[in-house]
Order: sequence, then structure tokens, then C-alpha cells
Amino acid sequence: MPPDTICKTIHQYNKAPIPEENMKKLQEIADDYCRVKNYVYQRYGGINSLSKIYPGYTVQNEMITTGLREELGLPFVYFNLAVFDALGDIKSQWTKTKTAVLGKINNNHQFSEEDKHYLRYLIKVSNAFEAVINRKTVQLKTDLQKRYEMLADRVNVNQLNNYLRRQVRYHHVKIQSNTAEGFSLTERAYRYGMENGNCHGIYITMKEKRKRIFIPLTDNKKYIRQIYLKLYPKQGNIEIKVPIDVKIRKYKNYTNQIGIVMGMQTMLVTDQGHAYGEKLGEYQIALADWVRQQSMKHHSDNEAESGRKKYIAQKQRKTEQLHSYINKELNDFLKTEQPETIYMPKLPKPQKYGGNRAINYSMNLWQRGYIKSRLQQKCREQSVEIVEVFGKNISNECSQCGAIGYKKDELFFCKVCGYQTERRQNAAQNAKNRGIDHKDKNLDN
Repeated sequence: MPPDTICKTIHQYNKAPIPEENMKKLQEIADDYCRVKNYVYQRYGGINSLSKIYPGYTVQNEMITTGLREELGLPFVYFNLAVFDALGDIKSQWTKTKTAVLGKINNNHQFSEEDKHYLRYLIKVSNAFEAVINRKTVQLKTDLQKRYEMLADRVNVNQLNNYLRRQVRYHHVKIQSNTAEGFSLTERAYRYGMENGNCHGIYITMKEKRKRIFIPLTDNKKYIRQIYLKLYPKQGNIEIKVPIDVKIRKYKNYTNQIGIVMGMQTMLVTDQGHAYGEKLGEYQIALADWVRQQSMKHHSDNEAESGRKKYIAQKQRKTEQLHSYINKELNDFLKTEQPETIYMPKLPKPQKYGGNRAINYSMNLWQRGYIKSRLQQKCREQSVEIVEVFGKNISNECSQCGAIGYKKDELFFCKVCGYQTERRQNAAQNAKNRGIDHKDKNLDN
């Protein structure tokens, strides 16, 4: 992708409710697509299959010989995409596993630096990692093999290898998809066009040979790339997600240096005291209360499956409403503040908050990761720089003199210089100060 462009997801929607018969056909594809993915998860998601998932063509060839595609009657264009979608999920899961194990290694005070170096090397070199967890001899290319043998000579290899295997078994899980929300399509499985000469829409390949259904769309745009079709059967609606490369925008009037802090109740507060997303807490509490109430309900075995599907669908709708609000407020923030650079504290890692279930639900549902990722995406699209600064004591230091102050209610007070302001505004001012100071030091060097 050219350096002056960025990937962005465009959404398209149906113009009129989709007939029930056509929606059932789309659901059938989604169900089969999900079944293929689950088959791949189950067969190739474990430790023994790690060597097959990179780059994945071995899995593709083996899946073709299973006869599953013929059993389902699923067109190859969908079957192939489902296989590679599942492989992508498995690779992501392995990345999470390695990250979790690496964290355990780094925090293990019983290991020497040489022990940790050896284990880090195994995690970094995929062939060595796969060999060790499957109890095979490590055989690498000449340079890598020499490096491995040098590290191995300095440590207790058997002990460390067994430790790595235990940690992988503990942290790695096989993925399972319980919902068939939609499916991916390449340009071979769809085409844009007109029906009756006056209605723009999309033709989608069905399971029946040479059969396509037409769905009128709300816009006249056409794309040639892999897309994702999400289904909303109860509403008779679909959503098409199209990843496209868009040109990065650079606004000449975006010249401000802005410090911000994120919060649970109010999404963002700037160094000037401007607040965005002041209803975030209300959305969070409403969602947390609903989740807590649902968890208290008990269903019979017969109701469990249908109840679970209903719960997932309702939670998804409520989460999408929250995400829509977050995106609107982020857009308002960028348009109003016109930043060239945004300074923000590094977010702390998630923590457990005791036994209060209501608090735990709220913390688990805090959308800080989503907010940060959406802010980063929007800033990339508009060529706005984000600088993360050291967060220690950022809310306790006085932004005017640097002394440690105290907080009471929503205010910050400094005993040394007498400065007082809203506590989040003080933290945002500190974020800006630290970011600018760090930049100035780098320029001096």
C-alpha cells in the first residue's frame, strides 16, 4: 500500500428489506461458512498442526480432500475463503499465546538472563518454537542453528523446554465460533449492477449453480475486492464491509498541540478542559447492568441454545450503539480541536477490581481499547500524530510546578503553588507537558 494511503472500512446497506426466502439462502451460506471454519479450528488449531498453518496451503489442500465442500454443496469460492479466514484466526490465536508466554517468562524471577534469552529465542524463531513444543529436534538454517546451539549450551535445555511446553498448553486454546453472522466474498462471488435498468445493487452467488440473488443498495458505489457480508435476519437487513485504500488527508489548519486523558465516565478531557463523550459512563453502566441481569437468568436446557443466540444478538446491538456514540464524539473532537499532535498517557494494563460484580462488569466493558484504536485510525487518516507519554503520577503532579498535589471530588489542588483545576484537565496538561519536553530533548540530541 502506498505510504500516502491508509486502509479504511466502508459500509454499504440494503435499500429495502430482503425477502425471507433470499435471507434464508444467505443464512445457509453463512451457516456452512461457519461450519467450515469450525472444522479448521478443530483440526488445525492445536499444537500438532502448528507446522501446517504457515503459509497455509497444506491445510487448503488437505481440506479439499476431506469431502466437506461436496457434503455441504458450498461453492469453492466460499469454501476457500472460510479456510483461510479460519487460518488467520488461528495465527492470531498463536500470536496471543506467544505474547502471554513471553510475559510469563519476563516476569519469572527464578530464571537467569541467559534462561530468558534462550526462551525468547525459541518464541521468536517459529521453526524452533514448533520443534520444541512438539518434542522434535531443533533443525534450523545454518546461522540460526549456530545461534541456537550457542544459547542452548549455556542453559538447562530440558528444564526450559518443559517449562515452555507447560506454558503453551496452559495459555493456548482452540477457537470455536458459535454464531454464523455472515461470510466473506471475493470478486468472483459478487458483482455490482442494475436491475430493471433503474435500481443499483449487488448480485451475490448462491449455492445453486449459476444462481445469484439481487440486493438493492442505498448507494451507487462499486468495488472490486474482497468484502464481508454481515446478516441481520430478524430485520431483513445486511451490512457490507469493504476495506479500501484512502488517501491520507492533511489539513493546514490542524496546527494545535493537544493533551488528553481517557476516562470511564467521560471519554476524553483535553488540557483546555474540553470534554468529549460525557455520556460514555451512562452507556457503559446501561450495558453493564443489562449484561449482569442476563447472567442472573437461568434457562432450561431446551431454552439454552435459543437464549444464547438472542443474548449475543442483543449484546451486539447495544455494543454497536455505544461504538456509534464513541465514533461521533471522536469526530467532533478532531474537528473542534484541530490537532497536529495529540499527547496522551499510556494506558495501564487491565486489572481485577475485587469482588464487586457491578464494578467488574463495568471495567470489563470499558471500551478503552476500542476508543484508542478508533482514535489512532482517525488520526492516521487525517495525518495527526499521537504521542504516548509516561503515565506514572500524571494525575498527582501539578502541571504548573511539578509538585505532588492532592485531589478532592473532581478537583486537583497544589499546596506548593496554589494551582487548582479540574483533575482530568490537570492530567491532560501534564500529558502535553511531558510530550513536548520529550520532543524538545530529542531535538537537542
